Amino acid sequence: MNILLIYPQCPDSFWSFKNALKFIAKKAAVPPLGLITVSAMLPPTWQKKLVDLNVSKLHESDVIWADLVFISAMYIQKESVGKIIAMCLKWQTKIVAGGPLFTQEYLKYPHIDHFVLNEAEITLPPFLSDLEQQKPKRIYQTQDYADISQTPVPDYHLLSVKDYAFMNIQVTRGCPFACSFCEITSLLGHKVRMKKTSQIIDELNVLYHQIKWRGPVSIVDDNFIGNKSMLKSSLLPAMKKWMQAHRFPFSFNIETSINLADDPELLKQLVETGFNSTFIGIETPDEESLHYCNKVQNKNRDLLESIRIIQNGGMQVSAGFIVGFDSDTPSVFQRQIDFIQQSGIVSAMVGLLNAPKNTPLYHQLKAENRLLEDPTGNNTDMSVNFITKMDRNDLLKGYKHIIHSIYSIKPYYQRLRKLLLSYNPRSNRATKINFSLFRAFLKSVLILGLLNKGRRQYWKLLTWTLFKRPSAIIDAVTYAVYGYHYRKVYGLQN
Repeated sequence: MNILLIYPQCPDSFWSFKNALKFIAKKAAVPPLGLITVSAMLPPTWQKKLVDLNVSKLHESDVIWADLVFISAMYIQKESVGKIIAMCLKWQTKIVAGGPLFTQEYLKYPHIDHFVLNEAEITLPPFLSDLEQQKPKRIYQTQDYADISQTPVPDYHLLSVKDYAFMNIQVTRGCPFACSFCEITSLLGHKVRMKKTSQIIDELNVLYHQIKWRGPVSIVDDNFIGNKSMLKSSLLPAMKKWMQAHRFPFSFNIETSINLADDPELLKQLVETGFNSTFIGIETPDEESLHYCNKVQNKNRDLLESIRIIQNGGMQVSAGFIVGFDSDTPSVFQRQIDFIQQSGIVSAMVGLLNAPKNTPLYHQLKAENRLLEDPTGNNTDMSVNFITKMDRNDLLKGYKHIIHSIYSIKPYYQRLRKLLLSYNPRSNRATKINFSLFRAFLKSVLILGLLNKGRRQYWKLLTWTLFKRPSAIIDAVTYAVYGYHYRKVYGLQN
């Protein structure tokens, strides 16, 4: 069979980095890991082609060629999904759909032929078996969770590798915590399931040898440190040995919970293995709101000190923040601003609270008859899908005040200098100034240093960094470029 795997286009958002990617001549931040993992589960005799609409166009000839079109999508990609479906309907090409969007919303897509929902390790094999017997059903779903120790190495060879800023791998699924607004546990459960160490080493070998990747690798787990004992005893020692043998060709970024700060041994292992940044869900400095959303791992601790420990230990921290909890008062906006500025968290994703489908918050609000519409999945579009306790206009006004206060040029550069003072990188190798980095620097000089309204702050940052933290000059330029992207996304002056 001819199989066309299509990844829908993502609109410009906080994490798209579209305005920053042009500095390094890349088209997308990360590849569609779910789709290329599914591809590896398909019969090896089938012909497979990947079209990631974030890096290339979908041609009608591709759809005509295909016997089946596989789509995987998230909420934020709904608009692009509709266009893909329309083209498939035009040429009567059957569609197989999966991923978070369809697992939650399959009833809203009557034109899709087959749904392979939840985790493909469980639901794809019966679909393939029924397809072989020419009697495929429309819906395949399960309440069980997959044994990911049996998950194959993704088909990285399908990618146009040069178009991506990062490669990505998955180590675990599931999260031990139960934040009320998070859909991870409703999709993947509380039990942390982990791939075997040998699987991860195999994936690193494919990245290194087969597709010749060198550079950053994003580990997509929602909480990488959910199983600390296995990390410390097995995976990290093996990864460190592999990285040393290959002269540290990758740097890793992860998502973790704040309790990483409580384990200095784990933090040290991560940094020595080549991990240099983590995303943490801080959400709010307000204890009552942390209690409201069941963010138990963040309660009763000095959050700023925890962040400082991680930064000083050798990892940059980016973080998520939320306003709009029922317990929030008007003072929360300035408290969020003060916290973010003091923390040195440059990439601070501040969002309005939304209730994704099937989360505890969703069920609570449904029982209270406060739900309005489905969430958009976009963290920068000012949408809220429920009736808020705080006056909606006051909430939006306060949210906009936060964004303006942390992403306007001057406060952003102040926060960046704060990071560079707190962050204590412990590089395992000297960063090579290759042509790509040099070209990115020249573009930053042109756009940020000459054509940009904040050019004075840009040159002040470079001068300050060269005198105060010369080893951090690449980080300084990188985050200056990120700031340019964030201001574009939020509609602030550049």
